Amino acid sequence: MTRGSSNSGARRQAAHRWPAFTAACTVATLACALAAADEPTAEQLKFFESKVRPLLAQRCYECHGEKEQNSGLRLDTAEGLFNGGDSGLAITPGKPEESLLLTAVSYQQDDLQMPPDRKLDEREIADLTRWVEMGAPHPGRAGRPRPAVRAGGIDLEQARQFWAFQPPLDPPPPGVNNAGWPHAAMDRFVLASLNGAGLAPVAAAGKRVLLRRVTFDLTGLPPTADEIADFLADDTPTAFVRVVDRLLASPSYGERWGRHWLDVARYADSNGLDENIAHGHAWKYRDYVVAAFNADKPFDRLVLEQLAGDRLAAEELPGAEPTDPRRHELLVATGFLSLGPKVLAEVDETKMEMDIVDEQIDTVGRAFLGLTLGCARCHDHKFDPIAQADYYALAGVFKSTRTMEHFTKIARWWENPIPRPADLARQQEHESKLADARAAVTSLIERANAELKATLETGAELPKDAEAQYPEATRTELKRLRGEVSALEKAAPEVPAAMGVSDRDIADVAVHVRGSHLTLGEMVPRRFPTVLAGAGQDPFPPEHSGRLRLARWLVAEDHPLTARVIVNRVWRWHFGRGLVGSTDNFGELGERPTNQPLLDWLTRRFVDDRWSIKRLHRRMLLSATYALGSGYDAPAAAVDPENRLWWRMDVRRLEAEELRDALLAVSGRLERGMGGSLLNVKNREFIFDHTSIDKTDYSSPRRSLYLPVIRNNLYDVFQLFDYTDASGPVGNRATTTVAPQALFLMNGDLVAGAADALAARLLARADLDDVGRVRMLYESCYGRPPIDEEFARAAAFVGQPVSVKAGANTNDEPATGARQRKAWSLLCQAVLASNEFVYVR
Repeated sequence: MTRGSSNSGARRQAAHRWPAFTAACTVATLACALAAADEPTAEQLKFFESKVRPLLAQRCYECHGEKEQNSGLRLDTAEGLFNGGDSGLAITPGKPEESLLLTAVSYQQDDLQMPPDRKLDEREIADLTRWVEMGAPHPGRAGRPRPAVRAGGIDLEQARQFWAFQPPLDPPPPGVNNAGWPHAAMDRFVLASLNGAGLAPVAAAGKRVLLRRVTFDLTGLPPTADEIADFLADDTPTAFVRVVDRLLASPSYGERWGRHWLDVARYADSNGLDENIAHGHAWKYRDYVVAAFNADKPFDRLVLEQLAGDRLAAEELPGAEPTDPRRHELLVATGFLSLGPKVLAEVDETKMEMDIVDEQIDTVGRAFLGLTLGCARCHDHKFDPIAQADYYALAGVFKSTRTMEHFTKIARWWENPIPRPADLARQQEHESKLADARAAVTSLIERANAELKATLETGAELPKDAEAQYPEATRTELKRLRGEVSALEKAAPEVPAAMGVSDRDIADVAVHVRGSHLTLGEMVPRRFPTVLAGAGQDPFPPEHSGRLRLARWLVAEDHPLTARVIVNRVWRWHFGRGLVGSTDNFGELGERPTNQPLLDWLTRRFVDDRWSIKRLHRRMLLSATYALGSGYDAPAAAVDPENRLWWRMDVRRLEAEELRDALLAVSGRLERGMGGSLLNVKNREFIFDHTSIDKTDYSSPRRSLYLPVIRNNLYDVFQLFDYTDASGPVGNRATTTVAPQALFLMNGDLVAGAADALAARLLARADLDDVGRVRMLYESCYGRPPIDEEFARAAAFVGQPVSVKAGANTNDEPATGARQRKAWSLLCQAVLASNEFVYVR
């Protein structure tokens, strides 16, 4: 039926069809939702294993588990959860308001309140609600290959046969059927995999495409016109080598690749959770990471410094002054362990402490090992060979670590002092003045007491209210002196500090039955997970937490995971998908490698290259695989639709920071200063909660890396383009395509401002005519000149009169000049809002 039709019969037929159509849509939508729920992501399963299963085990299994199923409801199996009980379905995936389980635990009905002894706290209810909202992901859902859940203990010998627990092999590059294609040994592994599937790689990318790709890849910025011209003019075989080396030497490299690691380190400038207060010194860790990547600090050294920089300082700089910059760098590095979100108003201090330990174990496990160690807090890991005792062996390491200054409300995280000589001098001067002021008070009181005592009978004691009997002048002077003391105490100079950790009282930890610190089992000495380190481990030193020993074990040459995990991360950040697709999970619930010989070969080369990230970049970037075009090949797409064999280079959308930085760069507004903080509140001040407005300013023209990351209230541009929420390690950012992104590009102030500034840049070029300006526009934004049709359309557009809104002519320029600038601004915005600007081939 066409719009505006008056055919009443057609309308009646449509009305009769509507219920059936609605029902069909509902069924289709439900089917899609269930299909999506049947394929939960590794991140979703991790949420279930770390948040939901432990909660159900602790509060629900006693009455709704293997031994008892009150009301016919069983919650310890997938079938029980999703089949429900006598009262109907307990869970409706994606619909918390229709889920009976949430109704019960929220105490919404007087006759349905579970658990009956005590209502779940708000955070526990929020976790259950979030789980249902994401579709109730569960490893046992029908339609998904179900990993085996162990019924008994862990068979370590069998567990060690799993691919991720085997040391990387060193396979020779295989033979291939097209020896002329590979540029590097790495390519032979890719081509052999393609040959095995009967596929061939597509044609290589052109020079312009390749330059734009690698420049965004290594610096997060578009290439300049001069850089494009230089590369096009260089016809030597080593032209691209020089481009890669130039980009790796750029300070922008550390800003781009440091941001990748900050995703894994769950970097944020606020705490989030219940008390969202400012991480006023977190930026020092961020700047440490940027500097480390620019300096190509070996990754094994990065691991040591981030986990145990304080212990390295004591070991390597035993006589260092507190002001030694080398010592400061090592202390700042330990911010990695401190950056996580914390419930700072938890009334149970022991629970708060163990929750923080849990967050650290989970972060270390996922960041360095690619294992979900946190899933073993309440029970042996359901899928990976990590026993609950392994978890508490590591818990002893982090419980022996000072992360918090105190746990009382509102708890304060620990910060390591990193003073400069001038800071110590100011501190000493202040302490001297304070001591003098206190001494003056004491002296006056002693003198006044002596004078008062002289007026009393011999042997009489001073009255309790002696000060009230001082002469008026003495009391006035005493008040003044005490005021000076109080003012000095409040005006104590702040000594620079950085979020971080240090050792504290050393203590092993007992197993917490079902994860509860109120029910303790056997004591577990500190050690490494048995499946990886064996049973006969040497005891940890009683005088230190063991973090340095843990770090050194992680980067041992024969460790099967640490080097593999970071190599896979670097591959993912270059190619869009890891050789192991689940970058943060190499366990049973993770994906298997699509090309394990290549992953192992790269890992062995990486360790041989002394853990150099920049050498790893060169090995990947100077390959025929990286130089592939993004052309479509129907036969290859039919065999390998997800491009897991790398027959082409996938097109990728710019990440949130790249998009914002590119807009600022092409418009000439990007400020390139490095380091420092843009927070507008003091350290530990409230920044955003349910009663206050987040006043964080994002107007700075500096790179997006330096904008504050506010947990629970991300910058809207970041949220819109799939920035990490910093709640945990993220090595694989999602890429969504939603309507608000297009609306932002068409109507957003950031894009409009960039278009105006870019138009002004073009019009300021008096040496160019309109043809030259159009060429400059396309070269700046797309890295290529416009084709004839684009020339014609752009010239025709800017030659047309365009209305100018009232007030737009703010510089008293002639009306024709305002119309001209408006036309160019609209043309620039159209170019900036296009897919070609937002995507990289």
